Amino acid sequence: MENGFLDKVEDNAAVRIWAETTQREKGDSLTTGHMSELWDFARISVIQNDLREMKEVWDQWDVETKQLFYCNYGDLPYLLSVKVDKYLFRPLAQFWNPAYGCFTFGKVDLTPTVEEYTTLLRCPKIQVDKAYSRAVGALPLLKKLMNITGMSEQWVAARIQQKGDSKCVPWKSLRNLVLVHPDVKKRVDVFALGIYGLVVFPKALGHIDEAVSDLSLNACRRAGEGRFIGCAQLLLAWFHSHFWKVEKISYRVFSDSYSPLEELVTTPRRDDVSEEKWMAILQNLLDEDIEWRAPWLIPDEILYRCGDFDWVPLLGIWGAIGYAPLLVSRQFRSR
Repeated sequence: MENGFLDKVEDNAAVRIWAETTQREKGDSLTTGHMSELWDFARISVIQNDLREMKEVWDQWDVETKQLFYCNYGDLPYLLSVKVDKYLFRPLAQFWNPAYGCFTFGKVDLTPTVEEYTTLLRCPKIQVDKAYSRAVGALPLLKKLMNITGMSEQWVAARIQQKGDSKCVPWKSLRNLVLVHPDVKKRVDVFALGIYGLVVFPKALGHIDEAVSDLSLNACRRAGEGRFIGCAQLLLAWFHSHFWKVEKISYRVFSDSYSPLEELVTTPRRDDVSEEKWMAILQNLLDEDIEWRAPWLIPDEILYRCGDFDWVPLLGIWGAIGYAPLLVSRQFRSR
């Protein structure tokens, strides 16, 4: 997919007219006769990789190395400190609507967007060519790991394993490189690969899946085969930013040093709300309980369609997903 489609900017009024016309003529862009039904239940595993070791590595790094990481990979390290509240996560999954690719709370539809995730992680420069497309002729896992780690073909080949239907590399094989590699930049690159593999795109516990080496954010909210495969930390950070009229973040969003993830991590939250209580809260959400645009998201241009597609087809690391920004256009107030 060419990058040129990102260069076209249309006026808000034109977008609104197009949206209304499309809705009137084509309905919800679903197959004729399709009946959307929320799942009566969802089996969600909240088993997480043990991230204590990664936190210890991060804490040992000096300021210069941490700054190098932030410059190259954004705010990924804050994900290591986001607590996954299983009592909230399980009920939240009950409201995922797979037909529309959004959460439905009563009459309210809301979905995590690529623009929001890249803002949370502060990595737009990294994602500009990867958020909506995948590179053609990508290198095989062996070559990509050689490039990332700087190690020999023999070293890398000895550590690649087969897990299920895909190849992967154990985190423990990369851990020592993060600690002792003579090239500081390689330490940073390998550590970033570890976060992407263990936190952002977890698939097999303790292992980094081969697809992760493409480092694309699309699959953060992929749902398939009754499973959620994605970053629970990012999803919960997004959730807490949209509900109950969170305190406004004023001029700080314009500061280069402001980090929404850092603020979310340092904000105390109750952890004694039961699963039943969360379910009751989510079942009774009203429109006034929703903060449509996250307070840290500066209004900007968004991708709302792709050519003749009403839904935007995004190529994620485990396949294509449908993305319908117009369904939740109230979240942006943007062009």
